[in-house]
This record gives sequence, structure tokens and C-alpha cells, in this order.
Amino acid sequence: MSEQADQAIDTSAVDAEEFAANMSNVTDDQLREGIGGPMRDQILDEIFKRMQEHFRPEAAGDTDAVIHWKIGGGPDGSVDEFETVIKGGACDVHRGFQSEGARVTLSMDGVDFLRLVTNNVPGPQLFMSGKLKIEGDMMFAATASSLFTIPGASSAGSSA
Repeated sequence: MSEQADQAIDTSAVDAEEFAANMSNVTDDQLREGIGGPMRDQILDEIFKRMQEHFRPEAAGDTDAVIHWKIGGGPDGSVDEFETVIKGGACDVHRGFQSEGARVTLSMDGVDFLRLVTNNVPGPQLFMSGKLKIEGDMMFAATASSLFTIPGASSAGSSA
């Protein structure tokens, strides 16, 4: 635990656009080392916190949905679980599953997750290559990214 505390950085000070752009210059092995190491929790927590900040309520309309995320590649093969709840024009995100019956569950490796949320690889490409598993409402899964402004070099300042 002290090793993790020694390596802690202020992730809230990291610019999302710059982080996303830099992801295109990082190898999968480098990402695997980062997302599988002692800063994993800090990285994932910051990404999901920012998901709330990048939510587009005007795009959500009357959408009422729970999205479960299963992100593999943790220490000793562990999987981190997060939940995104979209309801009443708001987005609430937390670690762990608190709701049953998610509208969609998205499962992927940590490296693929980082590439997806930084707009460095499209979701359909991950799905077609078998790197993204989708359970539940496939149509909703195909359009869910439009509910968020996704930082990235290929879509800087726009929604995906």
C-alpha cells in the first residue's frame, strides 16, 4: 500500500485531451504495465469520475439505463467492476455493481478499455475482434457513447 501511496499523482490535474492524444503513442505492453500496476485503481477511478463530468444530458433525453463495466487485466487476473447509472438527465458512476438488471454489460481488458475511452479504437472494432463482450441491449450499446463527450486526438472537442 505504501508503494502505491508513494506513486500517487494528482490525476485530476491531467488534461483529458492530452492524455487521450498520448494514448496513441503508447504500446499495448506499456499500457498493460500501467493498467496492471499499483496505479490501476487511481487510473480507473479518475476515468469513471470524469465520465460523469463528460456526460451530455441533452443527448440523454429520457434515457433510463444502467451500464455495467467489467475491466480485466488487473493484478493476478482480477476484474474491476464499475456501474454507470443514467436517469433523469443525470449520470452517476460508482465502483461495484449496486443495481441488478443492467441494460448492458461491457467486458474488456484494461488496455482495450483505455484505448476505447480515449477514442483511440472504436467500440465496433473491439467488438468485431472479440476484445469487447456485450451482454444485453446491443442497440443501446451501439449508441451509448453518444451520451458522452469522449476526449481524443481523433475527435478533440466533439462527441463520439
